[in-house]
Amino acid sequence: MQNQSDRLSNLPSHIVDGILSWLSIRDAVRTSILSSNWRYKWASLPNLIFDKDCCPFNDQAIAKSKLINIIDQVLVLHTGIIQKFKLSHKDLQAVADIDRWILYVSRSPVEDLVLEIWKGQRYKMPSSLYSCKHLLHLELFNCLLNPPPVFKGFPNLRSLDLQHITMTEDTFKNLIAWCPSLERLTLMNFEGFFNLKINAPNLQFFDIGGDFEDVTFENTNMLSIISIGLYINVETEFNGRQNHPSNMLNFFACLPHIQRLEVQSYFLKYLAHGNVPSRLPVPCLDLYYLSIRINYYDIKENKTAFCLFKSSPNLSELEMLARYEEESIANTGTTFWEEKLQAECVFHQLRVVRIIDICATKPELDFVKFLLANSPVLEKLTVKPNNADGGLELLKELVRYKRASVQAEVIYMDT
Repeated sequence: MQNQSDRLSNLPSHIVDGILSWLSIRDAVRTSILSSNWRYKWASLPNLIFDKDCCPFNDQAIAKSKLINIIDQVLVLHTGIIQKFKLSHKDLQAVADIDRWILYVSRSPVEDLVLEIWKGQRYKMPSSLYSCKHLLHLELFNCLLNPPPVFKGFPNLRSLDLQHITMTEDTFKNLIAWCPSLERLTLMNFEGFFNLKINAPNLQFFDIGGDFEDVTFENTNMLSIISIGLYINVETEFNGRQNHPSNMLNFFACLPHIQRLEVQSYFLKYLAHGNVPSRLPVPCLDLYYLSIRINYYDIKENKTAFCLFKSSPNLSELEMLARYEEESIANTGTTFWEEKLQAECVFHQLRVVRIIDICATKPELDFVKFLLANSPVLEKLTVKPNNADGGLELLKELVRYKRASVQAEVIYMDT
């Protein structure tokens, strides 16, 4: 036992640090009982993570009280610098104690800060957050941002993840513009602003979902991956505007190197507003993956999708997801893709296609015909309907369609 104790006590510090880094903060503190040499080893841990593993209590009131006590005790005894601080617990609410913790953390060169408030009202971030100039990654959930006038951004921030956030339009615009090193931006379910202005010279990844009116890119030549979803139907609002410029042209004006694009929810309807060109003035030469949520009955959405296809000569993977609107089913435009069947070859590099949630209506089947007839190197077409009714008949219909590619395989997937 003595020899075992000695070996444990005399482990090299880098090995001890490695062991502790794999443990929850709760278990790391428990290593104090191993030997006198281990008593305060955990106190210099650079990564402090307070989540369900550090406070596994089922009773909400007990969990909240225990969590606050645990965090207070850990921070009082902590002796090293803090590089990562994560606070995420299902019973955590916007309590005043968080102000003290953020202030304490801000005095270290913290690089990674995650704060997720799962219950209650928005938590107003304290002014001490905005003094964390060493931040590389910032992730906030259910928070309110109101920076002090002296705040001029996070100069080193590379990744910003904001979900269920409230702030003003100017705050958002300045926050992005004043983070010159920003490479990844996630923005979900936000309040307080509706016009998005993205000025980020090093931004490479952008993921957004919410209710907004407009999105503008400026100085975003590095942006290559975009996933964007508009959660509200914008048709009514756009119908009230006159002489509105083409959203399609504005959106792609500063995206010369887009590689992956996901158009979700109603965003294709947003792009379709204004005069939709037959193709973009500058083609998307780097775009190889495209995912579109589309209403096959909406002629302007179809025209917008067609413009994207013709403007993406190197597209190799395509995903089409059907979206239905009752009021649009009776509209004209149901033969749009039928009219394009004899168009010049559109998909020169397209190899993989997924068509999802269709009901085998004529506009949808016309699109499948169009795609098969204009994809000479297609290898796989996967069709997944939104219900299994008439699946066999649909499959028989699909395999009869003329194919430009002799190696194209048609796969039918049940729901």
